[in-house]
Amino acid sequence: MTDYAEEQRNELEAIESIYPDSFTVLSEVPTSFTITVTSDAGENDETIEVTLQFTYVEKYPDEVPLWEIYSQENLEDSDAEGIFTLLQQQAEENLGMVMIFTLVTAVQDKLNELVDEIKNRREEEKRRKEEAAEEAEKVLFQGTVVTIENFLSWKAKFELEMAELRRKRQKEEEQQQAGKIKLTGMCLPPKPLFIPSQEPSGLGLNGGNLVTEIYWDLQPKITPFSQDNNCETLVNIFNYLYEQLGLKWNC
Repeated sequence: MTDYAEEQRNELEAIESIYPDSFTVLSEVPTSFTITVTSDAGENDETIEVTLQFTYVEKYPDEVPLWEIYSQENLEDSDAEGIFTLLQQQAEENLGMVMIFTLVTAVQDKLNELVDEIKNRREEEKRRKEEAAEEAEKVLFQGTVVTIENFLSWKAKFELEMAELRRKRQKEEEQQQAGKIKLTGMCLPPKPLFIPSQEPSGLGLNGGNLVTEIYWDLQPKITPFSQDNNCETLVNIFNYLYEQLGLKWNC
């Protein structure tokens, strides 16, 4: 009959002597302990460190021990899953024999591989970014390749923009046409102006007619004016009327 407790005590003593600085007992019943495993230094002296926790079951080594990652440093989650798979594989291959040293050694080798993989991943990532930058530069230099899809998309957008532009121009033209016949009176002379019925020397307020009456009589001879230039046009109208009467005035 196998004395499991004895085999476990003997292995525990051997493990403690092999890993004196990284071995720690967590409990005696059940027997549970940790071993810290560190990879060789990689690029820029980076390392991967994993602390494994093992717990003996009653019939170990005829049954596999329990394990988990107690702590870790620089280990990706996907790589941690790979370590669990490795431990399961090694435990099944060594079932019936004490196996802690074998399991720890397998993890040590795996961490060394991961350090190299990390270096390769970084180099691959750097290469990928450089290629992406080159492709972006090519696209910027060559421009966008015209396809049926992007041409139709551009055409639809262009037609909408042109329709909006035509609508705005039509509205502006309508406003301009409306402004040409709108008289605001903003620049009328400061006081009413009368036209004398006698000679210029007898100019007075009695017996005169409002300028607006003559203006409407002379309207066919005067160019219509818009709201934008009504001040200047009114001045020209009054100058014209005064010239017809032989008078002068200042505005």
